Amino acid sequence: MHRRLLILSCLVAVSSTQALTLSDIAPRVRSHHPQLKAARMAVEEARGRQLGAGRLSNPSLGFEFQNESRVSPRSSTFSLDQSFPITRRLTLEKQLTSQLVTAAELEVKDAERNLIAEARSLAVKLLSLEKQRALRQQQTQLAQELSSFAKERADAGELSPLDAAQAQVDAQRLQLEARRIQIETVTLQGALKPMLGLSPAASLKLTGDLPALTLPGRSAWQQRADYQLAQAKTQAAQTDAALAHARRYQDVSAGLFAAREQQDVSSSSTEHTGFIGFRFSIPLPLWNRNQGEIAEKTASIERARLESEALASQITSEAETARQEMQANAALVTETRDRLLPLVKEQTDKLETAYQTGQTDLLTVLRARDQRLQLEAAVLDASRDFHLARIRYEAAVGSMH
Repeated sequence: MHRRLLILSCLVAVSSTQALTLSDIAPRVRSHHPQLKAARMAVEEARGRQLGAGRLSNPSLGFEFQNESRVSPRSSTFSLDQSFPITRRLTLEKQLTSQLVTAAELEVKDAERNLIAEARSLAVKLLSLEKQRALRQQQTQLAQELSSFAKERADAGELSPLDAAQAQVDAQRLQLEARRIQIETVTLQGALKPMLGLSPAASLKLTGDLPALTLPGRSAWQQRADYQLAQAKTQAAQTDAALAHARRYQDVSAGLFAAREQQDVSSSSTEHTGFIGFRFSIPLPLWNRNQGEIAEKTASIERARLESEALASQITSEAETARQEMQANAALVTETRDRLLPLVKEQTDKLETAYQTGQTDLLTVLRARDQRLQLEAAVLDASRDFHLARIRYEAAVGSMH
């Protein structure tokens, strides 16, 4: 029984492991990020407001009854009144709510752009940490081999015990570095899992490798969601200003009414009369012509225009800066990996051989190994920074995928 439960728990653990590649991050965020699910409801709210916009106000049905008195007959009056705008107010209200629906959709797309960029950055850091961890394991294995060699030589009296102890310390230092990387990996996974719709207890595994260090082609940033949103807000502000002008004149009112009068002229005779009429009411814009709202909406147009121009300047700066960072990191990787690192590896191998034959001391070997480790780690860091800059560039031009 216990064995069956153990097998079942293992199967559940395996089934809860989510394996994703870097290209899977964007669609996963779009479909599973809880903030995006909530943001999409704002679009439905805007569409709901659109359903009620641009409609006439409901008509008013009235009834009046007056009992007979000494000076007036008994009367009953029915009336039906309807208000009508004499401006384009209803059309502008429909247009404004349609523009606000477009703005809400663009806000969701901009949220997608930012969240996808954040999630992809976390995934790049995790993949880079995996490479750093593999590098530390490789260096730890070499350090342990050197430590075992030094201990054997020290036991044989051919080397100083201090050399053996120093080699052991270096191996333990690399093990601690691997643990630090593991802790950082847990932290990044904890930040990435909620963005992918995974529970904290789920197991996340990123597979594959980082793409090649190739510069992307230049893209037109004018299709970026928040810039399109700024343009939509400018158009909405213009429509809102036109609507404020339309509200200078209040709705006119027209109605029909019918009255019936009944009066007793004698104890045996009753006189009935009735009539149908039409009435029309026009508000006079004498004291309030909506000047305050018109001034407010006019200022909103200018503010939206200036915000759009500022955003355009910011986007071009972000894109160019990210592109320059990509070029600098790609050049650093090429220079270090293809030119400097082979020389350091060759020198380190020669020093290790010289140490085994007693031609140099352990400190020199450890210093050379540390330099080699730093260069190899620098290549990984520069590669990581290149891809992070590429994500920023793609986010800047709005080409996240």
